[in-house]
Amino acid sequence: MNANILEWIQEWVAQNCDGDWEHAQNFTITTIDNPGWGVTINLAGTKLEDKFFSTVDIENSEVDWLYCTIKNQHFQGDGGIRNLIKILQIFRKWAEDTK
Repeated sequence: MNANILEWIQEWVAQNCDGDWEHAQNFTITTIDNPGWGVTINLAGTKLEDKFFSTVDIENSEVDWLYCTIKNQHFQGDGGIRNLIKILQIFRKWAEDTK
């Protein structure tokens, strides 16, 4: 799943472009000062906007940690410097889960 995660994210964003959604800053990947990564995805106007998400909170060490949640119809994933792929995988698994 690692090798295809960026292709999957590209496709997810493309599928949500509806002439309006894509005009806002709806998907961002940034660095944070821990150091680490922050991923924010606007879910408003997508089929995920009302889907339940169970917060993920993992702390293995100071550099290996994840915190993913939904707040105000935004997926927010933060994690350690080597956890960007894991954050994206958490989003993908949740988005693809049909339950």
